Amino acid sequence: MRAYRVAYDGRPYHGFQRQPDVDTVEGRLRSALVRLGVCERGGELPERYAAAGRTDAGVSARAQTVAFDAPSWLSPAAFNGELPDDIRVWASADVRDDFHATHDPAERSYTYYLYAPTDADRPGHDPVDDQRWAHAVDALAGTHDFHNLTSDDTGTERTVDIDWHRDGRFLIVRFTAGGFCRQLVRRLVSLAAAVADGSAPLSKVDRILSPDPVDGPDGVPPAPPEPLVLSDVCYPEVTFTRDEDAAADARAVFARRRATARTTARVADHITDGL
Repeated sequence: MRAYRVAYDGRPYHGFQRQPDVDTVEGRLRSALVRLGVCERGGELPERYAAAGRTDAGVSARAQTVAFDAPSWLSPAAFNGELPDDIRVWASADVRDDFHATHDPAERSYTYYLYAPTDADRPGHDPVDDQRWAHAVDALAGTHDFHNLTSDDTGTERTVDIDWHRDGRFLIVRFTAGGFCRQLVRRLVSLAAAVADGSAPLSKVDRILSPDPVDGPDGVPPAPPEPLVLSDVCYPEVTFTRDEDAAADARAVFARRRATARTTARVADHITDGL
C-alpha cells in the first residue's frame, strides 16, 4: 500500500469523484493508472483504492490523498508522466496494509479565499465589515449540528475550528475538522459573508444552528466553489516523502497558472477602470 499527495486545479473538472460521461480528477487518475498498467482498462480502480475526500466541482486541492496497492516503481514523477498538467502528484508514503485514505485522517483542512473589500468597490455588494464577520465566525465555530448547512441527512454534528485573517481585499479562512458534511464549508462562508456585508442579521446564525429545519428563501446557498482548496489531510502515523522533481514540476505548473490569472485580472482592471 502506498499513499500519494495530489494537487490539482479543480476548475475544469466536475469534482473529484469518478462519474460516467463527465471529466473528473479521479477519472484522470484512473486513466493514468490504466496507461501505466497499474489497473485494467474497463475495470475498477486499483486494489484497496481510497481517497481522502470528494471535492465538489470547481474545488481545488493541495493535499488530496489517494492510496492503493501500488508497484514499487510508481513514484510521483512516474505518475505525473501520464497526468494532465493541472493534476500533479508530489509526495508519497508507504503505509500499513489496512490503511484507508478516507477513514484514517485525524483532521482535514480547507482554505477559502473570500474576496471581501471593506470599501464599496464590489458592484452588487455592500462593503464587508470585519467585526461583523468575526462575530459570525465565532458563533459558527465549535461543535454544532449543521443540518441546515448541508444536504446530508446523517453525520451533521461536527466540531469545526475556523481561523482567518485579512490579506488586502481578501479574507483567508481555514476550516479544520475531522470531516465535513457535503458543501458545509461553502455554506459556512456564505452565511458569515452575508452577516459581514449586512445582508443578513447575526441572529440568522442562531436560526440556522437551531434544531428546526430552515428551507426555501431562509436557507443558505453555498458560496462559489472556485476559491476553495483542500489544504491538508493529517494522518498522524504517516510521513510523506516529497519527490523533489515532481514537486518542482508542480510548482512550475501552478506558477504559470498564477501568472496567467494575474494577467487576466489586470486586463479586467483596465476595462473596469475605464468604464
